[in-house]
Amino acid sequence: MRKLSYCYKFVFTFLFVFYFGCNSLSAQTNTDSRTKTNLNDNWLYLENGTANLKEAQKAINWAPISLPHSWNSEDATDLIPGYRRDASWYQKMLNITKIDQNRRYFLYFEGSNVTTKVYVNGKEAGGHIGGYIGFTIDITNYIKEGNNDLFVRVDNSYDIEIIPSQKSDFFIYGGITRDVWLVSKYKNNIANLKITTPEVSDKKASLNVSASIENPEELKGLSLSVILKNPKGKKVAVKTISVTDKTVNISFENLKNPELWDTQKPNLYTITAVLSEKNTVRDSTSEKVGFRWFEFKDHGAFYLNGKRLLIRGTHRHEEQAGVGAAMSNAQHRADMESIKKMGANFVRLAHYPQDPEIYKACDELGLLVWDELPWCRGGIGDELWKTNTKNMLVEIIEQNYNHPSIIIWSLGNEMNWLPDFPDGDNTEKTNAFLSQLNDIAHQLDPNRKTAIRKYYEGSQIVDVFSPSIWSGWYSGSYKSYQKAIDVYKKEYKHFIHAEYGGDSHVGRHSENPITGENIIKAEGWEEAIVQTKVANIAQIGDWSENYIVDLFDWHLHISENDPTFVGNVQWAFKDFATPLRPEDDIPYMNQKGLVDRNGIPKDAYYVFKSYWSDEPFTYIESHTWTERQGPENMPRVLSVFSNCEKVTLFHDGKSLGEKQRNTTVYQACGLTWDVTFKKGENTLIAIGKDKSGKTVSDTIKVNYRFIKNEAAVSLQLSSEKLKNGNYLVTAIAIDHNNLRCLDYEESVYFQCLKGGNTIKNQGTPTGSESIRMANGKAAIEVVPNGTGAPIEMTVLNQNFKGEYLKIQP
Repeated sequence: MRKLSYCYKFVFTFLFVFYFGCNSLSAQTNTDSRTKTNLNDNWLYLENGTANLKEAQKAINWAPISLPHSWNSEDATDLIPGYRRDASWYQKMLNITKIDQNRRYFLYFEGSNVTTKVYVNGKEAGGHIGGYIGFTIDITNYIKEGNNDLFVRVDNSYDIEIIPSQKSDFFIYGGITRDVWLVSKYKNNIANLKITTPEVSDKKASLNVSASIENPEELKGLSLSVILKNPKGKKVAVKTISVTDKTVNISFENLKNPELWDTQKPNLYTITAVLSEKNTVRDSTSEKVGFRWFEFKDHGAFYLNGKRLLIRGTHRHEEQAGVGAAMSNAQHRADMESIKKMGANFVRLAHYPQDPEIYKACDELGLLVWDELPWCRGGIGDELWKTNTKNMLVEIIEQNYNHPSIIIWSLGNEMNWLPDFPDGDNTEKTNAFLSQLNDIAHQLDPNRKTAIRKYYEGSQIVDVFSPSIWSGWYSGSYKSYQKAIDVYKKEYKHFIHAEYGGDSHVGRHSENPITGENIIKAEGWEEAIVQTKVANIAQIGDWSENYIVDLFDWHLHISENDPTFVGNVQWAFKDFATPLRPEDDIPYMNQKGLVDRNGIPKDAYYVFKSYWSDEPFTYIESHTWTERQGPENMPRVLSVFSNCEKVTLFHDGKSLGEKQRNTTVYQACGLTWDVTFKKGENTLIAIGKDKSGKTVSDTIKVNYRFIKNEAAVSLQLSSEKLKNGNYLVTAIAIDHNNLRCLDYEESVYFQCLKGGNTIKNQGTPTGSESIRMANGKAAIEVVPNGTGAPIEMTVLNQNFKGEYLKIQP
């Protein structure tokens, strides 16, 4: 069961406090600590949009599921236009063996998209407007001992009153997409625990803990104890005060030599608050705290704990192949660990707040966070829209306030673009509302910064602004990047660059990708008489991994060598699904990720790792480029991405020389070699050596030919059995000489006719029935049906009417 250990979190916390706490706690008993039980298992799901509870109860087509769940997990990425925007029902039998009249009982939803109504034993217990953020439903007055009927209606229908806009470049998944918990507390309990660090330095720190005391019939006899423990679990401070008001504040001053939280050593202290009534513990709760301070220098760099820190960031959408937004905690954690392993120190959560596991991971891994209100496109709305939007901002800040990783509350992205309401792009109205949001954010949290991206008219309202710079993709050349950031550094007091990059299709390569000057060079087989300028590479570029590698390499070459630059935030870490891109190489996929939708790294991932990571490695570009062609005796430039001090490249056992890595040199920090391939198989080995003398290596094999393929005349199918028992079925475009057509990039369509099922609707390089070829190749994974019958496959497109393959399991 996911998060099972949290079910006992507060019991363990109290026992620890009881054993190590101060004398005033030592004689207390623990009879009323809160409990938190995960409810993810044993739900039923009904795909029916009715708003009538009785009609849903009578339905017979309920299906068993577990949470998290979305009804768009594959519907969003299948080949049928559109995706389900409607309501569905969930039900669960909730067994409560004993009800204590002195306790309160709550359902806590970490996230449910988009609007939710909760019914307990036939009565509406509460609801919530807006997805992407948690909410609590008090069910105390609706439950009984024994079995309780829990019904939940969730609706992701088109609704312009609720952000994000339907015109955003991502799917709005419907369902209970995160964990659900049953929480039990004593009637007198701690709420709204808020931790601030008013003063932090290397030598000392102060700490303030505020909390609300819920439901006290009388305050007499109540006390609140707060225990602070350092990252090693040693108690460093404790205070106990009598509760004289529903709001309680406890301060710790002059905490000596705090162990600071930073991106390299994310030291986390633990705060435990214990509410007692006449020597009986009634409630306890714990939070993590990090001591750190930060500053954006005017027109200059970013500083963390008094030291310049170059922001090295990426973006994350909350989704995964096969499950959409309904990701497990293990999948959430894997994303963040991969981002950290790449060497990043910053993540923008685009374009909405994300699962609690993400913030926990960022706190623990040392990743600074830009947390974002999902005001993404759609312009300014009416009064109901404004109320919903302000409520969501308040919820985001109140729920995520205590995370030391968060430094920015973003108030929106591209907000005034593509208005949903008449006059929705009115700048005066938008700025007035943006100012309200900015005031709310600073009132709730005066210690963090506010930000927006790509709404220039409101850039002076917030603390930090990101203009739109897509050098080398949507406009311009990537070699104009330095000029762009120099302009914006002067123009905006606190400037950060969020979003840059471009799409890349796994396995697609070019011997001569578009240059940094936006020129298409000749293939190399003939003289380059005409060189064509490319105005918009996003539309007519080759989407090769090579071009994106060069683009990112240049951006990092600039940012890593500019001493006054705050830093930049690449878009986006993982390929993600979008309703706006049915024509992309993988339909409905935004392929700007450094990893595919399953988290498997592309070439570009290793470019970032070479600049940012401390873990020694070498990576030869590229492991998916195993078939190449060109004129005989024409040297090809081969790049090795590595963070090692020195790298040697070997070609078929012969050293091509050792090179010193130099971050001021482009390309690949100078780790490039001219390689003259021989006909047939070529073995390349890169051996890197770090400062300590440790060596790491990487090997690839390349089959090279001196004959250029002609036009494709047919498709050829083959298969290989995978370790998991499935089959990888591969289609190759060939010419009349049976040569693979490395320049063929048309879409092909796979179908399993008998004997199995394709793994489809995944939005991955081997998980889509429709996909554009990469250098004349495409593949799909097929699951046998277990009967032992042959698997019959076909692949086709408009040019080639269909090839057939029979696989005998």
